[in-house]
Amino acid sequence: MTSPQIYVSFPGTAREALGFYADVFGGELSLYTYEEFSRSDGPPDAIAHGVLAGVVALAGSDAAAGQATVRFEGLMLSLLGTAEPAVLHEWFDRLADGGRVIDPWPRSPGALRTAKSWTGTDFTGSSDTNPRPERQNRCPRPG
Repeated sequence: MTSPQIYVSFPGTAREALGFYADVFGGELSLYTYEEFSRSDGPPDAIAHGVLAGVVALAGSDAAAGQATVRFEGLMLSLLGTAEPAVLHEWFDRLADGGRVIDPWPRSPGALRTAKSWTGTDFTGSSDTNPRPERQNRCPRPG
C-alpha cells in the first residue's frame, strides 16, 4: 500500500456497502465475520473486517455496540488518475444511481462527488431519513 487507506466503521451495513463498491470498482473483496474472528461483541454474521483490494482500495467493518460509526462532513475522495476517463464516467454513473449527485460531472474529467448512504447520513454529513435518495444526475458528457 503506497497511501493511506480509508477504514470505515459501518452501522451493520459493511457487507452491503463493501459489496456495492466491489461491484462498482472491481477488485478482490475479502470479508471476515465476527464469528471468524472469535468476537462476541456483535452478531456472529456481522463483518469484523472487510477489505476491497484493487484500483480503488477500501476497508471497513460493522461497528460493535457502543462504537462510533462513520460520519463524514466536508470530506471528498478523488478518483482522478485511477482510471481512464471512460471508466471514471462509468463509475460516476454507477455511484450516482440511487445516490445524490452533489457536483455534476464537468465537461472534462474532474472530481467525482456523490453521496451514497450506508449510514442514515450521507457522506456530506447531512441527516438523511431516506438512505437511498432520488437520483439527481444532470451530468453533461464530454463532446
